[in-house]
Amino acid sequence: MRTSFLALFSSTSLVFVAFAVVSASSSAQSAGPSAMTLEQVIETASANYPNITAAQARQRAAQETIGVAKTAYLPRADILWQTDRATANNILGLILPQGTVPSVTGSVLPSDVTRSAWNSTGGALLSWQPFDFGARSAKVEVARQGSEAAKQATFLTQLQVGANAGSAFFDLAAAEQLVTVAQANVRRYEAFDKVVHVLVDNTLRPGADASQADAQSALARNQLIQAETQASVKRAALAEYLQPKDGQVEVDASLLLAAQPMADLAATTTASHPVVLQEHALSLQQEAQKRFLDRSYVPVFNTSGVIFGRGAGTSPTGNFPGGTAGLAPDTLNWAAGFEMTFSAFDFFNLRDQRRVQQANVQVEHARLDQAMSDVATAVLQAQATLSGARKLAANTPIELTAAQASEQQQQARYRSGLATVVDVSAAEGVLAQAEGDDAIARLGVWRAELGVAVAQGDLQSFLQLLRSQAKGK
Repeated sequence: MRTSFLALFSSTSLVFVAFAVVSASSSAQSAGPSAMTLEQVIETASANYPNITAAQARQRAAQETIGVAKTAYLPRADILWQTDRATANNILGLILPQGTVPSVTGSVLPSDVTRSAWNSTGGALLSWQPFDFGARSAKVEVARQGSEAAKQATFLTQLQVGANAGSAFFDLAAAEQLVTVAQANVRRYEAFDKVVHVLVDNTLRPGADASQADAQSALARNQLIQAETQASVKRAALAEYLQPKDGQVEVDASLLLAAQPMADLAATTTASHPVVLQEHALSLQQEAQKRFLDRSYVPVFNTSGVIFGRGAGTSPTGNFPGGTAGLAPDTLNWAAGFEMTFSAFDFFNLRDQRRVQQANVQVEHARLDQAMSDVATAVLQAQATLSGARKLAANTPIELTAAQASEQQQQARYRSGLATVVDVSAAEGVLAQAEGDDAIARLGVWRAELGVAVAQGDLQSFLQLLRSQAKGK
């Protein structure tokens, strides 16, 4: 059964999402001076939408982590100064490492807890790890691949925002043109209603015809109200992506109304899609993390150089010079050396960590395979949609021409007494739907081209197609 014109308008959000197109007959409706083209809408949304700003900030943060990882190659310099006043009591013996009891050096002196003296120390320790068996380079690679993943995430966010903004543009443009179709339908019904009333008033038609005509005219106005409501809703949806200061959005679809795309987008490989590149970077990041763990169960070599001084307010004989004695270091020392440490029992912990990391690597490889499969499927679906859109756009003019002829014939037959009000109303409904179908089918090709660009992960190719169309207009 053929969908009624009222059902066509009430289901706009379902039907027109697939093929939202603007009728050429509506091109007479001029856009305001501030109206935005599809190219402007996509570029504005891609530049101003908050999600993109957040993604760019995350990308910058990830980029800086590379520099943080590279600082591990730099020498480490620690500087210390300490001054205190304390008693000089000391006792020989060893205590295990802890952080509660302060360490005291020097010989054992006679116990005298009533006297105290200044103590001071200061120095600098320079240490550097000359080689690490590739552990640091693996950490740098982890940071680098994380930065690449964040970069591709930004591109993916821009792609999604641009695609959503473009879709919202099509929705609003179609809704505005459907308002035009509904207005034309109201005008036709109002004109026919007047004809019917004249005939009824002259007793040439029964009074039921006037009631039927009034009902159809009211129905047409209801459809116009629904179309205007949908246009307002779609305008608000587009405004979300453009962030206008005054909240007002107008679109200019004249370029898209003029003709279908002169050429389809060139085919691309799935490997160039941002989501695939992001997953590829994440898989390399997990592999680099595994390399770091593989190189962690090795000896750690350090070269060190230190210069330091000590000052004490007591002498080895137990005398207390008093005053400022010991307030500043007065005995200097230096040392240089090379040391090696090896945590032998870390083997068990690192073994389990490597097993966990190996699973993480497998997860990311599987996600990469899934991403490539999803992109390939999406491209095939988008191309199938484009093919169907072109066929539909070639067929709707036939539907529209036939509907226009039928409407004119039914009008003439009614005036001749050969048709009823119901016959004319049916013809008007068919004409209104044909106008709507033609409007849908035209921009459906452009929407499908946008779908192909999104599936391929490159909106720039679609924007270039728009520019080429404008130059050839």
